[in-house]
Amino acid sequence: MPIQNSDTGDADVIKGEAAEDSSMPGRRHGIQGWLDGIRATRTGALTLKIVIGVIGAVMVVGGLIMVPFPGPGWLVVFAGLAVLATEFHWAHKLLEFGKATLHAWTEWYKRQGWTVRIIVLVVTLAAAAVIVYFGLLTLGFDVLEFAQRYI
Repeated sequence: MPIQNSDTGDADVIKGEAAEDSSMPGRRHGIQGWLDGIRATRTGALTLKIVIGVIGAVMVVGGLIMVPFPGPGWLVVFAGLAVLATEFHWAHKLLEFGKATLHAWTEWYKRQGWTVRIIVLVVTLAAAAVIVYFGLLTLGFDVLEFAQRYI
């Protein structure tokens, strides 16, 4: 065995051979490797938890505010939970519960006949119309009064 560095002796060669023979996976690449590097120190792990917690919380709260309005409210809530799930186990469990519930509801909806599907559609559109009406009303625009002027 040749000595690669006279200061360390055969340690470099032995470590290199052991790493090649090891069945352990190598370091992850991309974003996961970068996050692993940050988590390698206590300060980095705590900082990452705080940053992920703040970003995820802002996304979830923002999504919940958007839920009553037309738009991607629930999508933003689920995206915020996905961000939180990278660092918090409770968020991962909540996200899995939400996905399972959504899947179960979707499967139930698929099994229903056209009558139930139309009723669900009408109720959804009515709820969206009421939300839009009151949303515009809070901005000072009364859609019904505006429509009455033209009828």
